[in-house]
Amino acid sequence: MDQLIFTLSSVWAIFLKFWQFRLYEVDGNPITLGTLVIGIFLLFVGYLWARRLSQQITDKVLTRFEIDDSIRASLSQVIFYVLLIVFTLFILHLLNIPVTVFTVLGGALAIGVGFGSQNIVNNFISGLVLMVERPIRVGDVIDVGALQGTVEEIGTRSTKVKSFDNTHVVVPNSSFLEQNVLNWTLSDNVVRYKVCVGVAYGSPARVVEECLLDVAESNENILRHPKPTVIFADFGDNALAFELYYYARLRTMIELKKIASEVRFSIDERFADKGVVIAFPQRDVHMDIVHPVQVQVLKSGPGTP
Repeated sequence: MDQLIFTLSSVWAIFLKFWQFRLYEVDGNPITLGTLVIGIFLLFVGYLWARRLSQQITDKVLTRFEIDDSIRASLSQVIFYVLLIVFTLFILHLLNIPVTVFTVLGGALAIGVGFGSQNIVNNFISGLVLMVERPIRVGDVIDVGALQGTVEEIGTRSTKVKSFDNTHVVVPNSSFLEQNVLNWTLSDNVVRYKVCVGVAYGSPARVVEECLLDVAESNENILRHPKPTVIFADFGDNALAFELYYYARLRTMIELKKIASEVRFSIDERFADKGVVIAFPQRDVHMDIVHPVQVQVLKSGPGTP
C-alpha cells in the first residue's frame, strides 16, 4: 500500500512539473503549459457556446422581424464573431493572461502566413467582404466558373452552394472576388429568357410573329410586363431565324428551363395549326463538270442483289 501511494505521489509530482512548466512570460505574467491547455479547452467550449447562442438568437429573435434571409444570415455571423471575441476576452481575464499575448501570437501568425496560410487569410478576409458588400446573398442563384446553383451558406472561409443536380459544392470565398460571378437574382428575381426557332423560306413572317406572341401571352408563367418581344433575327442558310424574348420570375433554373420547354411545345403545336414549317438543315449540291454525266440502268440478274 505504501509503495502504491509512493508511486502515485511520484506520478503526481511529475504531472505537476509538466503542468507548471513555464512556456514564456508576458508583462511579467508566466504562461504555463497548464494555463495553455485550460485556455485551449475553454476557447473550444466558448466557440461552441458562441455558435449555439448566435443560432438561438437568430431563430428566436431575428426571425420575428421582417428581415431578408441573406441579411439574417450575415447578422448571425456578426453575432457569432462578437460572442466569440467576448468569450475569448473573458477567458483571458479568467486565466490572468494579458491581452498583449496576442502580439506574440500575431508574430507567429505573420510567420505562418509567410509559410503558406495566405489562402486561409485570403478566404477569411474575402468572407468578411462578402458579408459587408453582399454581392451574393443566401438564396441567390449564381454562376461562378462552371458551377451553377443556389447559395445556401456564406461562411468564414468558404461558401456552400447547392447545385441544380442536388449536390453541394464548397467554394472558397476568394473565388467570388477573383473571377466574374453571374448573380441572377441580385436586384430581383425577374430575368429575361430567349427561345430561338427557324422556319422554312416562304413562310409568312408576320404569321410567325403572331404565333410566337400568342404562345408567350398564353403562358401563365410568362410576365405580361415587360411584354414579350419577337425579333426577326436573320436570313439564315436554311431558315428564317426568329427569337422570342420574354420575362419570367426565377425561382430555380430547372423551372426556367421548364417554361422554355413549354414554350417550345406550344410553338410546335401552333405552327402545325397554321401550316408553318419548322426548317431543317438542307444543302444544294452543284456539280461543275465538262462532259455530261452518263447514267446507266442495269437489270439485276440471278445472284445479283
